[in-house]
Order: sequence, then structure tokens, then C-alpha cells
Amino acid sequence: MRALPRLARSVTGLAAAFVIGGCGPGQPTAAHPATPTSAKPAPTQPAPATRSVALGHPSTTPSPVAARPVPVDCRKARCVALTFDAGPGPDTARLLDILKAKHVRVTFFLLGKNTRARPALVRREAIEGHELANHTWTHRRLTLVPQTEIRRELVTLQEQIKQLTGRAPTLMRPPQGLTDARIAEVCRSLGLAQILWSVTANDYRDHEPAVITSRVLQGARHNGIILLHDVYPGTVPAVPSIIDGLRQRGLTPVTVSQLFAPNRPVPGRAYWNAL
Repeated sequence: MRALPRLARSVTGLAAAFVIGGCGPGQPTAAHPATPTSAKPAPTQPAPATRSVALGHPSTTPSPVAARPVPVDCRKARCVALTFDAGPGPDTARLLDILKAKHVRVTFFLLGKNTRARPALVRREAIEGHELANHTWTHRRLTLVPQTEIRRELVTLQEQIKQLTGRAPTLMRPPQGLTDARIAEVCRSLGLAQILWSVTANDYRDHEPAVITSRVLQGARHNGIILLHDVYPGTVPAVPSIIDGLRQRGLTPVTVSQLFAPNRPVPGRAYWNAL
């Protein structure tokens, strides 16, 4: 039997925000929100066959059924979630080749404009068993826009991903990790849990693969969440050594939902790890 549900950090108060180096420069810092008790999420299921969409235009061709993630029981294995933001990008196809060769499934927090530019890669990510999540349509700082715009940023991408893969995400990541009570409320209403991170390589700023690898491996911990981007030039070349280094340290890279399984995170709440 598993121990009692793990503690996860949640957003409370009127303007709680947190950021430690994701998705671009000029990121303000703020205090951590309070910590409630929450459950862990169920593993992502394969997407059902549905219509596919190319560049936002519907097609009658059914989408192939997605592969199931590689079975991992994180109640027994020392897991860490590997996540990539803001894609698909120019190097995402190469990243998918690496992940396939390494037998690793990850979570992609997709950006709206890039899903429209590269719909085939979104479908490939789903088909190959990766988890797709919401990183907003235009990457606006959600703490600076009205609540109606927060909803629009999330709903537009939810619909796009569902059109492409047959399944809408259950996870989101606010741009630059900035969140507050209004964002939490919109996410709760949409069934989206907020997934932040426990370690990042600041790969938006530093593009040397060896530096990226070193930072990730120094910060990676059991039940942690690693933030990377598949849109910057140094990240994808670093991925093989990151995966090998994690495994050498006894850590198993998985999707976010695998990390939290067999439960699921509470919609609206923000999680920095699975502790």
C-alpha cells in the first residue's frame, strides 16, 4: 500500500506567484504559496481515434491511436518528471527520435502558435506515448491580464490539442511560472492542474549543452519536476546525457502523470514536485 497522499504546493491568496527561471528572461520572483494535501494523477491514457487537423483545418482522416507510456511504477521506482515547454520547435523531431531510442516518455507543455505551425509533430508526440499539456496560446503573463483573457489563452489551446489528438490536456504550466488566485480559479473550472518545477537549466538563456546537463543533474531529485525547452538550440543536444545521467543516479525519467500516479493532481492547484 502507498503512504498517505503526498503534500503538494497550492496557490492560495490573491497574488501568490513563483518563478525560478523558465520561459525567458525578465522574470520576477515571489514567495511560495501555502502547501495543501493533494492526490497524485492517474497515468495518461491513449487518445481515441478522431478527426485530425492540419494547420487548424479539419480532416476526415482518423488520428492513429496513441501508444501507451512505458510502464513505470513510481511507488517503487525513484522517478523524476522530464518536461519540455513552448514547442513544438525546429528540433522537436530530433528530440522525439532521441526519446524513442532511449525508451523515455515526457510531458510537452505546448504553445498555441507552435501547435498551429507544426501540427504533425503534436500528433507524433501523442502517437508515441508522450503527455501533452497546456502552456497557453500566446505565452502571455497570465497575472497581468483580465480573467477573461486567462480563460481564452487556455481554452483556445485546449480545443486545438483536442482537435489534433482527440484528447484535451488535464495539466497546464503558466508562462514564467507566474500564477495567482484568479489563474487557479480558471484552471479549476477547466479541470487543469498547474504544474511548475523543482529544477531548471535556464536553457532559454544559456545554450551550452554541457552547462544545461550539469544544472539538471545537480538539481534533479526523486519526485522532482525538470523544466527544459525544446525550442532553444542547446537543449535537445543535452538530452541524451541528461537521461543517461539521471539513470546513473538511480532516477527514472517519466511523464508528470506517471510521476503522480495512481492518483491525479487537483485542478487549480499548483505543484512544484510530487512530495
